[in-house]
Amino acid sequence: MFGLDLSCNNLTGEIPDELGNLSSILGLNLSHNYLTGSIPKTFSNLAQIESLDLSYNNLTGGIPSELIDLNFLEVFSVAYNNLTGRIPDMKAQFGTFDNSSYKENPFLCAPPLVKACTSVGESPPSPTKISFVVLFVTVITLLYINPYWQQKCYNSIRYCMLLCYYFVSNHLKRLSDYLNR
Repeated sequence: MFGLDLSCNNLTGEIPDELGNLSSILGLNLSHNYLTGSIPKTFSNLAQIESLDLSYNNLTGGIPSELIDLNFLEVFSVAYNNLTGRIPDMKAQFGTFDNSSYKENPFLCAPPLVKACTSVGESPPSPTKISFVVLFVTVITLLYINPYWQQKCYNSIRYCMLLCYYFVSNHLKRLSDYLNR
């Protein structure tokens, strides 16, 4: 068997692991179905495969890194699924696939996609709660110790409150006049 095209057949359920036993197959197209679950790691046994299309399904999980061993793979698409995690390293054949192979999988990351991956437990840098507490305590301490800054702070707060009061009352009066016409 050279190829197996089961695209657009309304297939449901998970991809059978046994498809990975078709070691001499050259092409496998399961696109445009309703397949769920993950991509079987047994697909790394498809040693002769040149084309693997799993696009337009409901696949989840990651792309098995073992697929990088598929040396003859020329066409690869997992676009329009719900895959997550890191794309296999851009080595061997995976170095030839561009963004279109992974399109519309918002939780995939790593090159060739623009979205970078973060490690488990790693989060973007952000100020910690402790720094806010330290800042707050420092400001309160300075205001407590220095009466000049106390008065400045009080006057600033009072000024802001008056501005808000006059702004709201002025606009309410204008609104009232407008509605009473």
